[in-house]
Amino acid sequence: MPQSLSPHRIVIVGGVAGGMSCAARARRLDESAEIIVLERGPHVSFANCGLPYYVGGEIVEADKLLVQTPASLRAALNLDVRTGHDVTAVDTAAQTVTVMTADGVEEIRYDALVLSPGGQAVRPPLPGLDSPRVRTLRTVDDALALRDRVDSGARRAVVLGAGFIGLEAAEALAARGLAVSLVELADHVLPPLERELATLVADELAALGVDLHIGVGASAVEQGAEHDAVVLADGARIDADLIVLSVGVRPDTGPFEAAGIVCDRGAIVVDEHGRTSAPRVWAVGDATATLDAVTGVRRPIALAGPANRAGRLIADDILRPGSARAVPSSVGTAIVRVGGLTAALTGANRAALDAEGTRYRTLHLHPNQHAGYFPGAVQLHLIVHFRENDGRLLGAQAVGEDGVDKRIDVLATAIRSSLTVDDLMDLDLAYSPPYGAAKDPVNLAGMLGENVRTGQLRLWYADDLDEVLASALVLDVRSADEVATGHLPGALHIPHTELRARLAEVTDAADGRPVRVMCASGVRSAIAYRVLVQVGFDAASLSGGILTLRAALGPRAADLLRVGSEPVAREEGVR
Repeated sequence: MPQSLSPHRIVIVGGVAGGMSCAARARRLDESAEIIVLERGPHVSFANCGLPYYVGGEIVEADKLLVQTPASLRAALNLDVRTGHDVTAVDTAAQTVTVMTADGVEEIRYDALVLSPGGQAVRPPLPGLDSPRVRTLRTVDDALALRDRVDSGARRAVVLGAGFIGLEAAEALAARGLAVSLVELADHVLPPLERELATLVADELAALGVDLHIGVGASAVEQGAEHDAVVLADGARIDADLIVLSVGVRPDTGPFEAAGIVCDRGAIVVDEHGRTSAPRVWAVGDATATLDAVTGVRRPIALAGPANRAGRLIADDILRPGSARAVPSSVGTAIVRVGGLTAALTGANRAALDAEGTRYRTLHLHPNQHAGYFPGAVQLHLIVHFRENDGRLLGAQAVGEDGVDKRIDVLATAIRSSLTVDDLMDLDLAYSPPYGAAKDPVNLAGMLGENVRTGQLRLWYADDLDEVLASALVLDVRSADEVATGHLPGALHIPHTELRARLAEVTDAADGRPVRVMCASGVRSAIAYRVLVQVGFDAASLSGGILTLRAALGPRAADLLRVGSEPVAREEGVR
């Protein structure tokens, strides 16, 4: 008989993505190892990402949420899965874990220990948060309880937190016909998304009937006999038959930090193979702090995909030390559906880049997701960040009705491969009119980025608006019909097709000031920019055009943009 390649006993604390992936891989590598999985709850392998869709009724049967059971794992992989086993302590010197069970306390020895405890919902110190009408949405029991309340006649729901889970919960409850209020302390929904894209998501939520309370937090939950009331910091009161708490997640690592395993703000610090500071102890998943692939910052990344892949590689390191591939740093690719829109992101956003002092440039594009002449073409709203000195891709985000996932996956691959923005021009992507365009949105991002990097195009941004209005001439090169839907005060209107013949008007109106050009999406203003700079103007083109400007301004757009037949400059005789 061949000799075992593994430690005799591998103990895994926590199942679901990381833990079960590690256990399954370990069994495939070594049939003789004793593999014990200790799970605190009743379910060791469930589709936690599917929970909101069960609440909303798209997943009809609760059994569909259970990916595997202890019995199926025993039959298929000979795993010893023990639910209802809560690990309360670790002795890394003795190589034992202390476990609380329904039958009492026991100690289990390990030769290799893998910690996959996941995270637990943040519960802020709000009065009344212990109400039975308040639930998180992290477990199968949470989903069962929420759906039961909906099926039992709940009419009003409050969701606290507009992150990924909060948005999915709000969408699901609205789809079931509830009056939903969504409360978010940050200044826009889905805080990792850039503000100008988050505005589009907020508009879609409003179209679904969701009542948004943005930039304000909850201060209390007042419990009542028939319903509760959520009291907001601004004094508003929202009646609720059920309340979903989704304000964040923190690593569930108390016993392991107490055992002396090094943690960073509660998250277990691991090396490139998932090894912790303790010998023979590895960690995986939401409870670990790993290096961000773009910024290099050590932080938890609570995503199922990275946890699954890391679990497999940790099993390799336990059983094939020296030859196992390193666990790659995550680029944080994530996606969410909100009504008819999809929002997705990968890599770093502006906040993360600013925090690290990274010098970068940003591109805004609004291309169609497939050939414009083919039925069903819709705009894709795309943001790309790249490093200023060398053009390396740093992050990307997109919102749209169709084609978002494809582009973000391509851009995530490009970031993982350390490509530059220029390299995007050269990607050979599938094209047929129903699926894309000869110049795919990703290719267009590369072309735009190359123009910016080589000085063929200079951009100005929505955040520069107040400074631009105070010190420059705004040249609006849209059509008259477009201008009538809203224009900036003091702008000069000349359609881009007439610009070459009317440069004298620009000279007179500018009167020595810089010229800042704008159109609907940035395409025509880029053409106008090239005309202007080649005859000596100090010019720049608005990144993303008025589509991005409106979204970035949010409610301020209604006050600032003037609606009428012509911009003010024409009315005053500048033309």
